Amino acid sequence: MILDKIIELALQEDLSLGDITSDTIFTPENRARAVIRAKEDLVLCGMEIARQVFQAVDPTVQFTALKQDGDEVKKGENVLELTGSTLSILKAERTALNFMQRMSGIASASRAFAAIGKRYGVMIVDTRKTQPGLRRLDKYAVRVGGCRNHRISLADSVMIKDNHIAAAGSITAAVQKIKAAIGHTPKIEVETTNIEEVKEALAAGADIIMLDNMTPDQISACKKEINGRAIVEVSGGVNAQNLEDYCKARPDVISMGALTHSVPAKDLSLKIVQYIS
Repeated sequence: MILDKIIELALQEDLSLGDITSDTIFTPENRARAVIRAKEDLVLCGMEIARQVFQAVDPTVQFTALKQDGDEVKKGENVLELTGSTLSILKAERTALNFMQRMSGIASASRAFAAIGKRYGVMIVDTRKTQPGLRRLDKYAVRVGGCRNHRISLADSVMIKDNHIAAAGSITAAVQKIKAAIGHTPKIEVETTNIEEVKEALAAGADIIMLDNMTPDQISACKKEINGRAIVEVSGGVNAQNLEDYCKARPDVISMGALTHSVPAKDLSLKIVQYIS
């Protein structure tokens, strides 16, 4: 249902007033064969939503997958083939490519980041810094690449952040209110910015301590203070260039907004390869 709504909105952007170019050149009887081709090396993602886009425009378009989500595709390789109405293929082209390019960009970055984390035994996870309305697609692409998901929505877990702490008065007060309201079973994560806040979060009974915008040296010091009493998550300022430095500090988890908020899309294109009629 969510995918249906996403696809409907995306197609409306292109087709709500028609396609003046294609509708002028072609008739509904014209048919063609097309491929979608990688124009650079990438980790493929978005095949199913691409299929649904073409089906939404025209259920008679034949969609043949040549690769699968998660495959490492080389520049010049075809990933899928389409046969059907020329008009339908052209009308669905850009929407399908937009999804595939963004999702393949995220999956490709995720594959690279996961490989770095694996070398140091660190789990790499995403954040909620996703494209509005596309969170489930962004987070699916993260999983395809090999990283993990953090919260999908605010209801998924307790995370006491800086503004919660400021409004509650202290880390201790915020944790106490949570424990009084929801009991002992959910894990409680607390965001901290220095070692004194780490000590307070430990004393309050936090299960997960996020070290926010700290240097690798600060992280090492905080990890020594925590000494296995809580899960250590690092976040803030981590990117492709410095990820390995943060992994060397050996936190349990690194959460990266860079997995989704600013990953370049990968380049794929649709090419008509045969005019059938």
